[in-house]
Amino acid sequence: MKKKDIKILLVDDEPDILEIVGYNLSAEGYQVSTAENGVEAVKKAKKEKPQLIILDVMMPEMDGIEACEQIRKIPDLKDTIITFLTARGEDYSQVAGFDAGADDYITKPIKPKVLVSKVKALLRRLKDEEAAESKVKIGHLVIDRDEYKITLKDKEIVLPRKEFELLSLLASKPGKVFKREEILDKVWGNEVVVGGRTIDVHIRKLREKIGDKSFKTVKGVGYKFVD
Repeated sequence: MKKKDIKILLVDDEPDILEIVGYNLSAEGYQVSTAENGVEAVKKAKKEKPQLIILDVMMPEMDGIEACEQIRKIPDLKDTIITFLTARGEDYSQVAGFDAGADDYITKPIKPKVLVSKVKALLRRLKDEEAAESKVKIGHLVIDRDEYKITLKDKEIVLPRKEFELLSLLASKPGKVFKREEILDKVWGNEVVVGGRTIDVHIRKLREKIGDKSFKTVKGVGYKFVD
């Protein structure tokens, strides 16, 4: 996908942020639209179907967390990348953002050039997803990346985005031990600072839904999927 075809929705209640960040992204050749609150963001996201949404957390009318949850319920936006842009760097705020369905987390203030580099890194995931095999079958488990659907013994299982991506990563190479650093890089982004417990929590949820024996912990290293 060429830059001129990529739509980015920038959401923030600070006019300076919209102007400066919007200008720099537009100068890179992206299609940039803006919104000043969560309500407006959800409406524009539905209409424009952007590939990337940069979303502030603290906003009037509807905050970024709720807006993210609303956007994640829209089927047409299941592949849209959402990253939070906020001055809040507390762990609980980050965890809340990921639980709402965010893919990444950027703490401001951030230099425009650094943000542009971050955006480029995020958008590379689109290419990775396009290049990945759309459907993987392991025993009774079928992972359909195109439809974001999991089927186990002919029964469909609904997973949040991050759980789906984590399962998809581990199951892409059964038996391989994925280090924590690699999991964070490919599922959460290598610039995101999250505690190790974030991975542990997602693995625990997958064990409950897919089966405890499918996931093996390699102490001090990471996790692997066992067929």
